[in-house]
Amino acid sequence: MSHRASIAQFGQINRRTLMMGAGAGLAVAAMPKRLWAQGAPTLVTSIRSLSNPYHAVWKTGAEAYAASVGLEHVTLVSEGNSEKGIADIKAMLAKTGGNMVLNSDPNDTPDARPIVEACKSAGASVVTQWNKPADLHPRDFNPNYVSHIEFDGIASGKQIAEILFKTIGGSGGIIALGGLISTTAAIERKKGLDEALAANPNIKLLDFQVANWKSTEAFDLTSNLLTRFGDDIKGVWAANDDMGTGALEALRAEGLAGKVPIVGIDGIKTAVDAVRTGEFACTITSDPFWQGGMGLSIGYNAHTKKFDPATQPPEHREFYGKVVSITKDNVEEYYKNNIDSKPTMDWNDLWGRVTGAIRA
Repeated sequence: MSHRASIAQFGQINRRTLMMGAGAGLAVAAMPKRLWAQGAPTLVTSIRSLSNPYHAVWKTGAEAYAASVGLEHVTLVSEGNSEKGIADIKAMLAKTGGNMVLNSDPNDTPDARPIVEACKSAGASVVTQWNKPADLHPRDFNPNYVSHIEFDGIASGKQIAEILFKTIGGSGGIIALGGLISTTAAIERKKGLDEALAANPNIKLLDFQVANWKSTEAFDLTSNLLTRFGDDIKGVWAANDDMGTGALEALRAEGLAGKVPIVGIDGIKTAVDAVRTGEFACTITSDPFWQGGMGLSIGYNAHTKKFDPATQPPEHREFYGKVVSITKDNVEEYYKNNIDSKPTMDWNDLWGRVTGAIRA
């Protein structure tokens, strides 16, 4: 997933931010009109940044799906700016006249509401992933708000913590790096860590710092924490792999890579490589390739009336998707099937990775 602006930052719209959003809208408006041939919906992906390896793979999955159905695909990036992300989507809705399928990872939790409301007003179909307010539901925006997809952050945060604790022998100090605190994934993964800590009293959390999903911030924070705590740090818990790789670079600079294990979430190639070398104890992947393509497939099938969202059960409207943990035990098989070769997907298997309805 992710990294995101905080809720406080979300509410502060300054002149520079508005200009950025307006500029992005002009860029969308300048796109060739052939993209919006009458009758053929435009497939649109809205993500944070292509500099994030997770979202780069997401885009690849989206392009693979678009190619499979022979439709044009447009990628919008917010670069962590909520106003820009929303403005880009509204500009695209205007350009397409609402004949559009949107798969969106909202930059921040509050962003989902104006995105959904704009799609509803324009007649577009939208699938959101990861972030939305708890009181925003697809069933209240039939048929336009097709589905919302998450991955159980509490379970994932707890699982990687438990693997880390086992790797360091069940006792000792760790540091933790969290995502942007206003986002669903960051909140849930931290809860999972807290649950694991409560069940393992011999593990001491030396410090928890927010690195906003970014490897650069994680590098700086880890460097400072290494200076502060030194040999007391036996392991690093990171709420996503990008922050985990930032921590890894800090450990490498001190000659500690492979001696102080790291755990993360997302399954990006750098983290999988680190599992292979023993520098990461594990990573968990939600499969961004699948997310990028399947979000569009679910939306497209609804938009073209292959199914009516209003008649679908709750576990098809707001659901958790399947995750896979990658450890030394299965990393070579995972690498062979997902990195050395392009994953094979059945884009018509809309609900095959549903693990259950999102808890209220």
